[in-house]
Amino acid sequence: MKKTISIPYYTSTMDIHVEEENLKAVITAKMHEFKTEKTEVELVKEALEHPIGVAPLCELAKGKKKVVLVTSDHTRAVPSKITLPLELAEIRKGSPDADITILIATGLHRATTEEEQRRMFGDEIVDNEKIAINNAFEPADFADMGTLPSGAEFHVNKLATECDLLICEGFIEPHFFAGFSGGRKSILPGICSQETVNMNHSYQAIASKYAKTGVLEHNPIHEDMLCAARRVNVQFILNVALNAEKKVIAAWAGDLEAAHAQGVKFIREWSQCPSITGDIVVTSNGGYPLDQNLYQSPKAVATAEACAGEDGVIIMCCSCADGMGGTHFEKLIQMGTPEEIDAYLSKIPAKDTIPEQWCPQIYARILHKHKMILVTTYLDPETVKKCNMIPAKTPDEALEIAYGIKGKDASVVVIPDGVSVLAVAPEN
Repeated sequence: MKKTISIPYYTSTMDIHVEEENLKAVITAKMHEFKTEKTEVELVKEALEHPIGVAPLCELAKGKKKVVLVTSDHTRAVPSKITLPLELAEIRKGSPDADITILIATGLHRATTEEEQRRMFGDEIVDNEKIAINNAFEPADFADMGTLPSGAEFHVNKLATECDLLICEGFIEPHFFAGFSGGRKSILPGICSQETVNMNHSYQAIASKYAKTGVLEHNPIHEDMLCAARRVNVQFILNVALNAEKKVIAAWAGDLEAAHAQGVKFIREWSQCPSITGDIVVTSNGGYPLDQNLYQSPKAVATAEACAGEDGVIIMCCSCADGMGGTHFEKLIQMGTPEEIDAYLSKIPAKDTIPEQWCPQIYARILHKHKMILVTTYLDPETVKKCNMIPAKTPDEALEIAYGIKGKDASVVVIPDGVSVLAVAPEN
């Protein structure tokens, strides 16, 4: 008897069929089972009306002339159609004539297209609000704000330094080297220059034993991010938690650190699961938007790594509908064996960090121990092979390949959404 399990894939799902005697576990975050009787709008409104650690946004906005509201780009599932209108209304309640700019935090990603903006924000906001897109590769757009704890030069978008009220919105989930997303991450990497982002994501920082999922204390990447957000005086944040359908199930607003800490506490409680080791581990990047390129996919692969033992096979379902996701990443991930890639990257000084090198660094670490099968219907099989991965078109095809490597009696662990799960050893 086979069990059918749905795996998020692009804007839909793919099914995998696993014999019951092989299936050791299906790991899902409790968060996907979290129920609330309140609507998404009600949850966000309640958070805005009862901020943590600061006055309500409408009060903070009083007397403010230039306001910048930082939001996420097309690679994130922030429900901005819900959040932005409510935040804009709060700002204008306190300062009706405020000059408001919505600044899209791209990090090192490509610019968000108008079509994507309309899908993310809605036509009314795109047609009537002032929207700017961070361009990490345009030096003239950035202000020099000194150095960060790591020694990284801190160059941030001038719009954030020239306003008198800076607000950030986003969502919180486990993050495989920043500990958790949300909060301070809107500033760094969100609206920083390529030099600042690169140093924050240097080989040395990524290699830190504290730069991992669920860890904030002593995490050098988090410490730089937090320092950056403090220095530009983020006065208010709105962060949400999302379920598997990308619906808001909880929201926190207020102080940069206090509101984020409350969100992290919730996410940790509802996403933490004991890691269960399997010979074969199947996962995905949660579907669209995170699975639109290979560059984003290590997020879930790192979760699978925690359940793959010493030499388990990892099956990653990632559409890559938008291709590889970065020219530097594409070149580095195809430059040689995992060992050769790691050796090359390890010799690069932090100040000379190559854009996107963190991604091949993490892949090299994982591929050194684990064979990885990539399920994608968009990337060419030869391209996948050049990335030291095994191509497959469906999860079932990938499973047959994995059985060929590990044997027909191999145990299988399925983590349908690897991004939402915080896998920890049972003794933790």
